[in-house]
Amino acid sequence: MQAVSESIIRKEYERKVNECIENSQQAIENSFKNIDAILDELLNNECNWINVITSQKQQQQELPNVNSNILHKFQDDNFQKQICEEVTSLIKINIQHQVQKKEEQYQELIKQNQTQLEHQIKQNDSQINSQTIEQSSALVATQSNLKPFTYQLIKQNSIKLDQWCYAIAVNKDCSILIAGCNSQIKVFEFIQGILRQVQILSEHGSSIRYFISGSQDSSMIIWARNQNNSWICQQILNGHTYSIYCLLLNNNEDYIVSGSQDSKIKFWQKQNGQLCSQTITHHTNPVLGLSFHEQQNILISCGQDNQLNKQWIVIQKITVEQLGYRLCFIDNNTFTFYPNSRQYINVFEMNNTNKQYTKIKDIPVKSGIDNFFFASQYLKSKCRLVNKNGSNVSLIRKKQNGEFMIEESIEFGTYYIFGQMTDDGQYLITWDIQSKEIQIRKYQEK
Repeated sequence: MQAVSESIIRKEYERKVNECIENSQQAIENSFKNIDAILDELLNNECNWINVITSQKQQQQELPNVNSNILHKFQDDNFQKQICEEVTSLIKINIQHQVQKKEEQYQELIKQNQTQLEHQIKQNDSQINSQTIEQSSALVATQSNLKPFTYQLIKQNSIKLDQWCYAIAVNKDCSILIAGCNSQIKVFEFIQGILRQVQILSEHGSSIRYFISGSQDSSMIIWARNQNNSWICQQILNGHTYSIYCLLLNNNEDYIVSGSQDSKIKFWQKQNGQLCSQTITHHTNPVLGLSFHEQQNILISCGQDNQLNKQWIVIQKITVEQLGYRLCFIDNNTFTFYPNSRQYINVFEMNNTNKQYTKIKDIPVKSGIDNFFFASQYLKSKCRLVNKNGSNVSLIRKKQNGEFMIEESIEFGTYYIFGQMTDDGQYLITWDIQSKEIQIRKYQEK
């Protein structure tokens, strides 16, 4: 690649140098013609002047010395030749200077191009190496995702909680766990599957749901850490008139979406001081579930009115056979919806022609009486779907051909189960009314 570029540049340079020499030669020939014309004119003028002097010779005994010198000079046959030689020498020196200057510019251009080519080669090599590493990692991850797995209960790490624990959330780096216990929020340090309680927050007037937290008193609270590393109430958001049932925080953490028993979906933007920027009122009964797709510019919701909506401008309403408590985007074109107490999970897919979602298949699961507050999760990096159905938590793997396969179904003996899987897929953390424990299960390949 580098040799080809240098060859092209050298040929272009040689062409321009030859063109410059040809133009210079033409200019020299024109200059010689002009010099000859000027010399002829000068000689003619001098001859006329000499004739005048000769006619006046009787009145003047001798010519001025300067005129004699001029006459002698123009009578010299080598004068024209000397001028031409001097002019030619000057022109040759000028050409050599220009050629040398062009050669220096050419060498500098070659040097710059060589530097750019070396930088481009290094950059390409780096990109190739990165892509190779990514592809290798993706291959390893894909191979790992194809293996059967289970989540093994770490019994010694369980923590007894007699209070109802309606919500569990873990931060992205899996270092902090938040549990909503009635009117309190309990903050735990979470290290390698071990919990250590570090703080209790008591700002809400009724049962806590999420962190950012919402409660049955219709308020939401944004919590922040102070200089002492303790969590404090930063802001209270009021706008709903009944209990908060579901909350979403986008990846950029600059807006919150809330769904409520008052049938409304509200958007709270950070740039507006976390004031409500939009309210969706298309549901006629409580909003039970929310989910963003990958690009986070489409939101789906489900409600007790048996309606599925795509927001913010509602572009589709889907009537379903049975109300559902949870739904989840798998990718930009696919989402799942679990109808209450049914023995299957619906899979919806976008039609490429009309851009509308329709049900394409079902995933068979165990069924039973159900409740909400345990949102479905899909971990794209693990091709893993977590879905609570009745008294079971189903762990489902998405295969390479797009089919879904249940790897494990954990039976809790009660449908009052609340929990979350960590973003890295290593831990499943739950609380249920039967054990009254925060239980931690760790991923294991079979």
